[in-house]
Amino acid sequence: MPMIDADGCLLNVSVEGRDGGPTLMLSNPLGTTLAVWEPQMAVLTRFFRVIRYDRRGHGKSGTPPGPYSIADFGRDALAILDDLNIAHTHWCGLSIGGAVGQWLAANAPGRIDRLVLADTTCHVPDPAPWQARFKTVTEKGIDAIADGVMAGWFTEEFRDREPQTVSRISTMLTSNPVAGYAASCGALIGLDLRDALPRIKAQTLVIAGRYDTSSPLQMAATIRAGIPGASLTILEAAHLSNVEAPYGFNEALTGFLTQR
Repeated sequence: MPMIDADGCLLNVSVEGRDGGPTLMLSNPLGTTLAVWEPQMAVLTRFFRVIRYDRRGHGKSGTPPGPYSIADFGRDALAILDDLNIAHTHWCGLSIGGAVGQWLAANAPGRIDRLVLADTTCHVPDPAPWQARFKTVTEKGIDAIADGVMAGWFTEEFRDREPQTVSRISTMLTSNPVAGYAASCGALIGLDLRDALPRIKAQTLVIAGRYDTSSPLQMAATIRAGIPGASLTILEAAHLSNVEAPYGFNEALTGFLTQR
């Protein structure tokens, strides 16, 4: 896996899949590493050259001082594409990765082919929960929020049925550097991409989990309405729909990206 320098921050990047195929870049939820996409890789690598990476402050990537912004994350993605000499790519971002996708499609439209925005938001109207999370993580560590995060990421039924999967994702969350996670929370305090949505020209699919409480269906509908011609798919899942409903997620994603 190459380490790519994005303005002094080394980013851990993985490139797999079909040589010469169309490129697809995957962008992770807050608090996860590129391993969060494992349920997608067997299918996606048949069709695409797939780029995964650890966001700054996460996994094996560097943790420069924060707070970070969505624009920082967007520029990191462009640095990866530039380093790999890739002119344009499909983009699938989940949660904060979807916010990064909105920023890119509005601010670097020539680099994004088709855009998939999963379980994400365009606006955080109340900064208080993120300010509280920043405080908790800084004072007590990521372990202090792990159970609450898992309760938001997965339905109770899935947590009961797949405890090993939930445990693996929880360990992924808590293994991130505290400073990096806290700095990334800063990107969600005051986030507002509503004005960017009408500027997005990429063909767009919005994926939403029916039981997602952090990015509810109402938010998915707002994003779909804001982006000209966007479509919406609803999956029977909570926030991490790619893990809880992988078959439906993979079908929606590959169907959208490969349709003529």
